[in-house]
Amino acid sequence: MRLRQMAVAFLFNEAQDVLFLQKKKGSRFLAGHLVPVGGHIEDGEYSDPRIACLREVTEETGLTGQDIGGLTLRYIINRLKAGQEIRIQYIFMGNVAPGSRLVPGEEGELLWLEAGRAGGMQATASTRAVLQHYLETGIHNNHIYTGTMHSQQGDPAVSWSVLEDWEEY
Repeated sequence: MRLRQMAVAFLFNEAQDVLFLQKKKGSRFLAGHLVPVGGHIEDGEYSDPRIACLREVTEETGLTGQDIGGLTLRYIINRLKAGQEIRIQYIFMGNVAPGSRLVPGEEGELLWLEAGRAGGMQATASTRAVLQHYLETGIHNNHIYTGTMHSQQGDPAVSWSVLEDWEEY
């Protein structure tokens, strides 16, 4: 079984819109879909997915760490894909500084969209679920949430938990 790890960011502007990448129609992966900026974790980045997230954000948007405030790990999503691959997605939330200039990469078009409209987007189930959970729950605290993707009556669903430590006695 394969293991695939990714790091992505939901980046907000001062109007509380969120930045999405609309993948090109001919893309090999998620063609035409709206996705948060980010991508696969590379060798040397596994112990710090924030580094991978910043690298991917810069590649896809031209934004650097100086353009992004409060980039914080807030979600970890786990999914078994077709019984062949375990996917782990590290999801960061951050704010783009006013006046920052976007420089689109080669993967698609960058779009600012109203965060509350996630339900009607052509996006993955995990993208919609994270954004909905964040707007309803996560925005009100600083927890890191873990989510496990599963099927609920044939539809994709996520079971959420707060990632927390405890002391063993």
